[in-house]
Amino acid sequence: MAEYGELIEKAKLAKDASYKLGLVDTVTKNKAIEAMASALLEASGEILEANRRDVELARSEGASPAFIDRLSLNEKRIASMAEGLRDVAKLPDPVGEVIASWTRPNGLRIEKVRVPLGVIAIIYEARPNVTSDAVGLTLKSGNSVILKGGSSALNSNAAIVKILDKAARESGIPAGAINFIESTERESVYQLLKLREYIDVVIPRGGAGLINMVVENSTVPVIETGTGNCHVYVDASADVDMAREIIVNAKTQRPAVCNAAETLLVHEDIAARFLPEAGEALSARGVELRACPRAMKYLPGAKAATEDDWGTEFLDLILAVKVVSSLDEAIDHIQRYGTRHSEAIVTRDERNAREFLDRVDAAAVYVNASTRFTDGGEFGFGAEIGISTQKLHARGPMGLPELTSIKYKVYGNGQVRG
Repeated sequence: MAEYGELIEKAKLAKDASYKLGLVDTVTKNKAIEAMASALLEASGEILEANRRDVELARSEGASPAFIDRLSLNEKRIASMAEGLRDVAKLPDPVGEVIASWTRPNGLRIEKVRVPLGVIAIIYEARPNVTSDAVGLTLKSGNSVILKGGSSALNSNAAIVKILDKAARESGIPAGAINFIESTERESVYQLLKLREYIDVVIPRGGAGLINMVVENSTVPVIETGTGNCHVYVDASADVDMAREIIVNAKTQRPAVCNAAETLLVHEDIAARFLPEAGEALSARGVELRACPRAMKYLPGAKAATEDDWGTEFLDLILAVKVVSSLDEAIDHIQRYGTRHSEAIVTRDERNAREFLDRVDAAAVYVNASTRFTDGGEFGFGAEIGISTQKLHARGPMGLPELTSIKYKVYGNGQVRG
């Protein structure tokens, strides 16, 4: 019960701070974000020591290499976190932007204006870099934030939040704008999800289990960041060298993230030319191939794919491979097993490219490029709060505009309605 009281207190602080933060000017917010970036770099030793404790504990508990990769920080990743914050500081402030304005026949002048959402709770797993991204984006968009990271990253997240909060408050950001829930009890998450009086929206970031749990238990509105069962389809007319480079990148550049490819679909007319070389390149990078019977003819070292493999987000060096007879079959497979995240076609046929773009239902659809680009930084958003696979309010990488709502400002000179 003591923990619940602390949770309520932090939620109240966040709510009170949100009213003040929504009025903070752009210069002050940018100054605070720049100060946070510098503070991260200056305190990198402290952060790395905290992260070392988390990683050692995870290893002792038998965590997978993919999990350890998501959890681990190093100087380069901390520098990237700081760079992400500075990129956010450079972006236009969405708060107060007049999206549209018009005047009615009765003389009323109406403005449609962006305003902060208010208090955002972010529940996430073993990705400490999410902490700095979330704080930077919520602060710039005028929102208070309540952070609930996974217990496996507790030390890392606590260190990062302490550093960011101190730098923000010293730069003029109201106390209570940045909040961190240290409790490792699962019950604290369920309690957080019921605080509709104080929290305006919840954003879960993690695997399907976490996301489903939040959606099913929250009385606070939820923006879903979906899992990524992403596909690369190599069309009959594809450039073989390009296709090989794209699938190797999409699978191996960072296999433990949601925009990594999980299934390779190959048109039957190009399979004999493409699959042996692509399979060799993937295997050389440690990828386990799970193939359909037709694909196994060209991939002698592959395992037989099961039905479950087509619908699995592996988050590891595992790739399902299927030979298809047509573009239609490829799209049907994607619509059946995909998670509406990121899908790609490699082709020299412009008509097939257009058809793929139009018919595939996903947040991001690519022609001749890796799915790994579905990312706020790569899209020019500075950073992202998550990648939404739902269709209400926000879809795809969520940057600053997606963390705002709207308000109508109406100017009159004495009008009354008859």
